[in-house]
Amino acid sequence: MYKYLAVFLMSILSLMAAININTADITTLTHIKGIGPSKAKAIVEYRKKHGRFESVEELVQVKGIGKKSLEKIKSDIPVK
Repeated sequence: MYKYLAVFLMSILSLMAAININTADITTLTHIKGIGPSKAKAIVEYRKKHGRFESVEELVQVKGIGKKSLEKIKSDIPVK
């Protein structure tokens, strides 16, 4: 039983780590730890206005995301 639970949790974590900020919608972005609905909406709006993110560090340009927030989440966000 615990073996299956562990596999399930690892699958969930790997999916969360695979969220791409250049393609994810608001709902998907909220699965990133530290990103709630308002920050997710701001990310999508920024992306629509400015285009693709070239690097994760560009997220500090999004309203509501500062350097401290970025440090907490950047290892979970690929930019492709």
